[in-house]
Amino acid sequence: MEITCPIITKDTELNQIDYLAGVAVLIDKPKDWTSFDVVAKLRNTVGKHLGVRKLKVGHAGTLDPLATGLLILCIGKATKQIEAFQGLYKSYLADIKLGAHTKTYDAEAEEEDVQSTEHIKEVNILKEIESFTGMISQKPPIYSAIKVKGKALYKYARKGEEVVIKSRNVEIHDFILKSCDIPHLQCEINCSKGTYIRSLAHDLGAQLGVGGYLSGLRRTGIGHFSIDDALTLPLFIEKLLDEES
Repeated sequence: MEITCPIITKDTELNQIDYLAGVAVLIDKPKDWTSFDVVAKLRNTVGKHLGVRKLKVGHAGTLDPLATGLLILCIGKATKQIEAFQGLYKSYLADIKLGAHTKTYDAEAEEEDVQSTEHIKEVNILKEIESFTGMISQKPPIYSAIKVKGKALYKYARKGEEVVIKSRNVEIHDFILKSCDIPHLQCEINCSKGTYIRSLAHDLGAQLGVGGYLSGLRRTGIGHFSIDDALTLPLFIEKLLDEES
């Protein structure tokens, strides 16, 4: 499906925008907000601006609450193009901590099974990273929104119920070690849709034999759309208010 709707960036003038006809907004999601929090905020803000009570708004790819970065919001008739945005490759800057793991595969849960990383060398890390490049099989985290038998995995996890999680094939185009200050790593990752960066961090730590988890994440791109062109929520709201005044 071709993406045909107008794209709102930080440089877009909003006084000529037809939201109901369909637009996509590039937003820099703040930390501790869910993707649905951002959707609700835009629905409320733009809906009030237009005087529309039930405005269609949806996001084109979830970011976890602790993650920041590019979130594409589709408004009005552009919601029909969400699938096209979702199919684009994603780019991330990922902070990974070695020497422990967590139940959620990220910093939302407490560290468990803490181990020494003194014997780990950069060459070991580079070797393992190489094995995660290309088409790989990956299991999503138990704390995720993927549904099994009609129920999200995290609901099973919260109740301590066991559930079989099927592996899925994803493609890692690039997995680049940007900085290495063991146990802290920063990596640049370009990957297909459906990739869980939390699982990559967890699996890398497991391969190194010391555990690992995602300590920070920023999505820098979706296809050719860049975080450099995104608006913060306050800036988007400010632009709308300026248009009204």
